[in-house]
Amino acid sequence: MGFSMQPYGIQSMLKEGHKHLSGLDEAVLKNIDACKQLSTITRTSLGPNGMNKMVINHLDKLFVTNDAATIVNELEVQHPAAKILVLAGKAQQEEIGDGANLTISFAGELLQNAEELIRTGLHPSEIISGYNKAITKAIEVLEELVEKGSENMDVRDKEQVVTRMKAAVASKQHGLEDILCSLIADACIQVCPKNPANFDVDNVRVSKLVGGGLHNCTVIRGMVLKGDAFGSIKHMEKAKVAVFAGGVDTSATETKGTVLIHSAEQLENYSKTEEAKVEELIKAVADSGAKIIVSGGAVGEMALHFCERYKLMVLKISSKFELRRFCRTTGTAALLKLSQPKPDDLGFVDSVSVEEIGGSRVTVVRSEEGGNKVATVVLRGSTESILDDLERAVDDGVNTYKAMCKDSRMVPGAAATEIELARRLKEFSFKETGLDQYAIAKFAESFEMVPRTLAENAGLNSMDIISKLYEKHASGNTKVGIDLGGVDSEDGFCKDVSTLNIWDLYVTKFFALKYAADAACTVLRVDQIIMAKPAGGPARREQPAGMDED
Repeated sequence: MGFSMQPYGIQSMLKEGHKHLSGLDEAVLKNIDACKQLSTITRTSLGPNGMNKMVINHLDKLFVTNDAATIVNELEVQHPAAKILVLAGKAQQEEIGDGANLTISFAGELLQNAEELIRTGLHPSEIISGYNKAITKAIEVLEELVEKGSENMDVRDKEQVVTRMKAAVASKQHGLEDILCSLIADACIQVCPKNPANFDVDNVRVSKLVGGGLHNCTVIRGMVLKGDAFGSIKHMEKAKVAVFAGGVDTSATETKGTVLIHSAEQLENYSKTEEAKVEELIKAVADSGAKIIVSGGAVGEMALHFCERYKLMVLKISSKFELRRFCRTTGTAALLKLSQPKPDDLGFVDSVSVEEIGGSRVTVVRSEEGGNKVATVVLRGSTESILDDLERAVDDGVNTYKAMCKDSRMVPGAAATEIELARRLKEFSFKETGLDQYAIAKFAESFEMVPRTLAENAGLNSMDIISKLYEKHASGNTKVGIDLGGVDSEDGFCKDVSTLNIWDLYVTKFFALKYAADAACTVLRVDQIIMAKPAGGPARREQPAGMDED
């Protein structure tokens, strides 16, 4: 028997094969480094001039986008500390729908500054206490920066909606925000319920059709279904609708039976009874006043034949979610099997027509009157990836609309808010005694990341611009931000954002800063990482591209 070393210390406690990292160098700084790497990826996509990232996920699907939430979702981040940042970004995306990039980049910046403080000898807990004081102060200052009178807003007034939505959409699709915002605002206002706080994001649908260009985009009151109508009737106006979730076909019986047939006549009669039964069912639907049948499953040949005879239009919606939305749009109750619908079960549409848009046939269902529940934004563009990106911009716009229905206050955009916060927090740090003041000063410095990144992404001289911004803000004009589309005057690229009409929602900023500070503090609180031995079992082979994990 060979001589074996007895494990001692923490090794003796844990199973072999574990990993244990502790102390500043191994745990804290490594965590910070991982988070910095993540925020370096998203940072260059911040703002209207943000660069696109090309991400290919494990299924070989290609994403070309500058939407931080999509990027970090598809990256499959493995490092536990960087995952915390990803979760903060996701929380922001789900809460507000915009500002995920600010959350991740700002948290990364906070951690980078914390690293400098740790290297100068501050203890992480002192940094955390400083950061907590700073975020509380920052939120107080943010409240003061809210534009006067912006808390009262008519959510059905298109101009006010566009003002608040513009910045969110421009950060995804710079240069196209005017066209997109007007489309999104129209769609949102159409489906806005009596109490705007109950606005449902799901009611604004997006239909992407390749071909054409942005100027061909439209908003349709109702739905756009991919695919053609069955049968020869392609157009119907002011018609009642019956929806059958189980499909329009002869139903097989529950029990199995054997039929003994002696002669040819019996066989003939047998198939005739089947025909008669289907005809009876379809006639019952036609007699109830319905002109359009919508099926959730297959449509049988024979059933289709009789539908044609009774001049019924037949549509098929195979996705059950889409079917539910269709019922919501038309006010129909879906029936399980083919039977005579009651008058209450029928819905009503203004028109259903099959149109050909850019080579693909779509069925457009319009319901203009009555409780208009769903609106569809039809997007046109030259390639799939452009359409995907446009869809993300629309999603952001719709989410911003939802946020402004709840809280319509707004703060100056274009980095004006951030510079003001940085300046005020700097002053605040001088009043603090104790070691917190260094952390607060670094927190203030972290805000400079926003104007610096905006300037760098636009190819401008960032140091020059930041010093000019500070100078303007110190002289009392708190609304001066970066004018990225401007020309270099003696002010540099600094302009008053109220003249440029660039505003950000207060809630977006509020949650982004809060989540970022929380995420940064969570990462800083970790001082040991203990990883158990990974579970046994065969090693995962590299899957061929396009295969799912299961």
